[in-house]
Amino acid sequence: MEDFEEESGSGSESDGEDSVMSDGELQEAFAKGLLKPGLNIPLEARKKAVNNVEGLKQCLADFMKDLAWVERLDLTSRPLPDIVAKADGKLTTLDSGEIQAEDDFQREMYFYRQAQAAVLEALPRLKKFNISTKRPEDYFAEMAKTDHHMQKIRTKLLAKQASMEKSEKAKQLRELRKYGKKVQTDVLQKRQKDKKAMMTAVKKYQKGMTDKLDFMDGDQEKGKKGASGAAGPNAVKKKRGPNAKRQYKDQRFGFGGKKRGSKWNTKESHDDMSGFRSKAAHGKSGKNFGKGGKQGASKRPGKNARKKMKNRS
Repeated sequence: MEDFEEESGSGSESDGEDSVMSDGELQEAFAKGLLKPGLNIPLEARKKAVNNVEGLKQCLADFMKDLAWVERLDLTSRPLPDIVAKADGKLTTLDSGEIQAEDDFQREMYFYRQAQAAVLEALPRLKKFNISTKRPEDYFAEMAKTDHHMQKIRTKLLAKQASMEKSEKAKQLRELRKYGKKVQTDVLQKRQKDKKAMMTAVKKYQKGMTDKLDFMDGDQEKGKKGASGAAGPNAVKKKRGPNAKRQYKDQRFGFGGKKRGSKWNTKESHDDMSGFRSKAAHGKSGKNFGKGGKQGASKRPGKNARKKMKNRS
C-alpha cells in the first residue's frame, strides 16, 4: 500500500509540472480575481506597422534594371480624342474627363482610345529602330508538328472517309434489298389474289352461276386495257346485265348454295297417289317388252301360281 501511494504521488507531481498551471495556482488566481468565468484566450499584441520608405526604395533599386525601351516596350499615353464628335461640334465624355467607371460602354471606349494612342506612338519608334511590324509576304511559319505526324493524320482521315463511304454503300444496298423484297412480296400476293379470284370464277362457272369465260383470258384483257387505257366490250356487258338465258337459269336453278327445295319429296307428296298408274308403273300398257321376249308369247306363271301347281302334284 505504501509503495502504491508513493507511485501515485510521484505521478501527480509530474502531471503538474507538465501542465501550465497547477490546480493550486489556479485556485489562488481565481481567489485573487485574476480569472473570470468563460474561455481564457491569451491575446497577442497587434503588430505595429512601420513605413520604411528608405528600405522600400532600396528594394526597388535592387531589382530595377536600366534596359532599353526596345526591351521594355512600355508606353503611357492618354486616349485619343473622338474626331467624328469634334467635327460635329459635340463634346464627348472622354474629352471632358467625366468617365463613369460603372458604365461598361464608356470604360471599354476609354481602353479602346488609349490603345489607339499607344499604337500611334509605338509604330514610329519601332520604325526608327528598324524593327519590322508587318509579316513578309513569303513568310512561312514553322509547323508545330512534323511532316511524318501530319502524314499519319492524313492517312487516318482518308481511312475514316473510306470507312464512312463503305458504310453508306452498305446502307444503300440494305435499303435496295428491302425494297426488292417488298416488291417481290407484293408480286406474290398479287399472284395469289389473282389465282384465288380465278378459282372462284371457275367454281361459279362449274355451279352454273355464270356462263362467262372471261377469267380464261383475263391477263390478255388486262394487257389490252393497260395499252389502250379503256375497258373492253366485257365492261359494256357488265353494265347491261346478264342475258335472257342466264336470267332463266338463275330463276330456275338459283345462284348456288342452298336451293329452294322445290324438287324435294315431302309427306304430302309421298301420300298423294292420285297420279299413280299401276299399268304404266309395271309396264303393262302398250307393247309388251317383258321377259317373255316377243309380244303374245306365253308368260311364266308367278311365284304363287307355281307354288300352288307344285302342291297339287
